[in-house]
Order: sequence, then structure tokens, then C-alpha cells
Amino acid sequence: MFSSPESLSTPTVDHMRASGSWNPLWDQLCEWDPEWTERFMAMNATPIRREIFPPQFVELLSIAIDAACTHMYSPGVRRHIRAALELGVTPKEIVTVLEMVSVLGIHACNMGIPVLAEELEEFTRRSQNRSGGMTESGSGDATAGA
Repeated sequence: MFSSPESLSTPTVDHMRASGSWNPLWDQLCEWDPEWTERFMAMNATPIRREIFPPQFVELLSIAIDAACTHMYSPGVRRHIRAALELGVTPKEIVTVLEMVSVLGIHACNMGIPVLAEELEEFTRRSQNRSGGMTESGSGDATAGA
């Protein structure tokens, strides 16, 4: 669609497909814009290719990223757990990573509970005003707040 796929080399994409780390949901994007897809995937692979972290840590971090509530990519979680186990990572270490990443979901409560408390307080106040014949403006005239 955007560039000629025949003339473009995609070694990163090709490697991902061969190694099983390619997500089939990316097929259409790669077909339409193989140049952008190749560059994005190569950029994404750069920190791993630099080998700054040991492979075990990379797999644990990848599990955390794929299992995070903002990502929840099950095939990636499975692939990285399998690779971590092959590298000697213990099940206890993997469970600990999953437990640690699960706290990302608590932010829904951290944000939502205070909002619920505020809205519940306001709702209770409005309900009491209505049942007491009072409007939100404090007068007895039902049209005063309109």
C-alpha cells in the first residue's frame, strides 16, 4: 500500500516469523507498510540485541510486559514463560514477576474508589435534599435549580 513489498528487505520481521515471535495480527500492517513495520520491529529488538541484561532477566521483563493489564498478550506470556523455563528461571521467580505486575491493576481502585466516595457523598446529599423537599439550591422551589 505504502511501499513496494517486493523490493524491501525485512530481516527483523523475517526472523520474528521464523522464531515464532511474530503476531499474526501484524500481517496486514506489514503488508501495507513493510518498511515502517520492519523499522518498528528492529527498534523494539534493539535493547535485547545489545545484550545489556542477561537473557533470563529479558524473559522475566517480557513476561511482565505481556502480562500487564495494559497489554495482556497471552501468546507472548506463554512464549516468554517457555523461554524463561528453558533458560533455568524458576517457577517461583516467574510467579513473583506475575504477582509484581498484577499491582498495575490496583490503580483502577486507587483512582476509582476516591471518585466513588466523592460521587456517593454527592448522591447522598442530593437524595437527602430531594426527600426533604429541598432542591440542590437549598430552596423549596423545584424549578430553582433548573
